[in-house]
Amino acid sequence: MDSQPPPSPDSQQQTISRKQRRGIGRIGWAVLGAVFFGSLLLIGILPRLSQRSELQAAVKEASTVPSVNVITPRRAAATTNLELPGSVVALNQTTIYARSTGYLRRWYADIGDRVRAGQLLAEIDSPDIDQQVLQAKAELAQAQANVLQSRASLAKGVSDLKQARANLLIARQTWLRWSVLVKQGAVPQQDADTRYATYQANLANVEAAQNTVNSDSANIKAAQANVYASQANFQRNTVLQSYKKITAPFSGVITARNVNTGVLISAGSGNTNTSNTGNTSLYTIAAYDKLNVNVNVPQSLSPSLQTAQTAQITVTELPQRVFTGKVVRTSNAIDPNTRTLLTQLEVQNSDATLRPGMYATVKFAINRANTPFVVPDSALVINAGGTQVATLTKDQTVHYQKVAVGRDYGTEVEITSGLTGNESLIATPTVDETEGLRVQPVAQTK
Repeated sequence: MDSQPPPSPDSQQQTISRKQRRGIGRIGWAVLGAVFFGSLLLIGILPRLSQRSELQAAVKEASTVPSVNVITPRRAAATTNLELPGSVVALNQTTIYARSTGYLRRWYADIGDRVRAGQLLAEIDSPDIDQQVLQAKAELAQAQANVLQSRASLAKGVSDLKQARANLLIARQTWLRWSVLVKQGAVPQQDADTRYATYQANLANVEAAQNTVNSDSANIKAAQANVYASQANFQRNTVLQSYKKITAPFSGVITARNVNTGVLISAGSGNTNTSNTGNTSLYTIAAYDKLNVNVNVPQSLSPSLQTAQTAQITVTELPQRVFTGKVVRTSNAIDPNTRTLLTQLEVQNSDATLRPGMYATVKFAINRANTPFVVPDSALVINAGGTQVATLTKDQTVHYQKVAVGRDYGTEVEITSGLTGNESLIATPTVDETEGLRVQPVAQTK
């Protein structure tokens, strides 16, 4: 084989130079690549590092700010049902007392009996009033006799007065004629004086008769007045005598009978005497055809009630019956002790199903012009500052707002004042949520 000649020193030097230049070029490209890729890394990594830092800061802040569930108050329904306890009372109920003193002869009605107006309930033996009636009758007859006697005396006096006036007229005419004769000298003066004396006597008789007539007229007026007084006394005793029969003042049901046969009854009213003497009530009667139901309406809802408004009335003992009542009147005054308005409803009870004294439930359908807000009862905070709710301000801090509470539905309550409806309320505030505390709101899911 032919052997290669050894390279010359110049060629070797050139080769070395080319290798050095080639190595330097590789290093430069490597440096440029490193710088390029480093720039790319910085562009991609720095924002992520910044976001990561911000996220870590937010997580740290969130871990220090407590989270709370928030709710928004809602409006209550415009029409609400109001159920209130009521008491059934008789439309007309009275206790019957005797107006005549005596012993109870007999009673004709007992408890539970339905009676009609004017029906005889009992009779009383009253001999004293019977004698008073007889005495008053005799006094009336005597007074009437005195009137007749006075009238007869007046008639006689009038007759005497007429006779006296006639005699006076004759005596006067005689005296006048004799006076003329005396002037003519036909008769002596003595005879004329006699006629004048007779005239004066008749004039006195007329005056006396007139006085007698006036006196008799006055006696008649006095006698007539005695007749009126005696007649009034007689009528009074006659009426008292009629009270021996006890009658029903109106149609209804006897709810109490307090006396028995032979009991001594005193006229007038009073408490029942345990010894069955004295002023004793005889009966208690109540009208059942119509009944009243008394109910106390809270002050906050009283303006919504109107006269003639209807309501449903139920009683526990009659679960299948619903009665309709109508508001007939209110007390027009709020009771300062209970802050309620006494309201009275009238209900028809022709079949006597309802009875006075029953406990009833009255259900009103009330239309409210200004409906309140409704919040869960857990949102209320009651402390020394009153009733409050915990609201969130715009900067997410806690602020306690005082409110007024209306109806309580158990799990929810009405707020009648203190809220506008745009507030965010803490659903269940605790002692940790103090005034001004910054919190993280979380909308509560229903």
